[in-house]
Amino acid sequence: MTIPARSLLILASASPARRQLLRDAGFEPIICPSDLDESQVTLTNPTALVQTLAQLKAEHIADRIRQQPETIAPSAQLADATGGDRAESILVLGCDSVLSLGGKIYGKPASPEEAIARWQEMRGTTGELYTGHALIDTARNVTLVNCAVTRVHFATIDDATIAAYVETGEPLGCAGCFAIDGRGALFVEKIEGCHTNVIGLSLPLLRQMLNELGYAPQNFWAA
Repeated sequence: MTIPARSLLILASASPARRQLLRDAGFEPIICPSDLDESQVTLTNPTALVQTLAQLKAEHIADRIRQQPETIAPSAQLADATGGDRAESILVLGCDSVLSLGGKIYGKPASPEEAIARWQEMRGTTGELYTGHALIDTARNVTLVNCAVTRVHFATIDDATIAAYVETGEPLGCAGCFAIDGRGALFVEKIEGCHTNVIGLSLPLLRQMLNELGYAPQNFWAA
């Protein structure tokens, strides 16, 4: 199959960090959050959990594209996003991240109190950040699902520093209760694995998945 020169990526996530990662890499994705009720998935294996959630998010948006594409983006927006030519190929990317620490799986903290308790448990330890990636080629109805894992070594910080960090509000929007592209970088000693995976999306893994589907990253670069 010949891959169209103009292809479009839709990100099934409202995450500003994921959007910025894609923009920095040359993509101009259309943002379309899936609004999935994640409580319906109760898997205890972190890899299975993030892969399942990522796939459900991507499938929800892919179904909307097939049934009601105008609810995703007007034709004019689809054309603008591909440099004036209507996209011939549309891919949907779904992602989900959790932190595994001491055999427990954590998502975003529900309150500042939970964030403080989480950091008191995290400090001085090592956790694994799991991010599931699901990529759907809507034209060919092909789905790829994968997971990236990065080990994160947290610094030993005192209660006052934890309280001050949580007060900024930054940890409340992050599955790992920290943002490595923000103030949270001060409290990470080192990582083992993909850096962008900790932010919410592994760019190397995305490139590999695109290649597996027969695409190159430049197929999605904004003109």
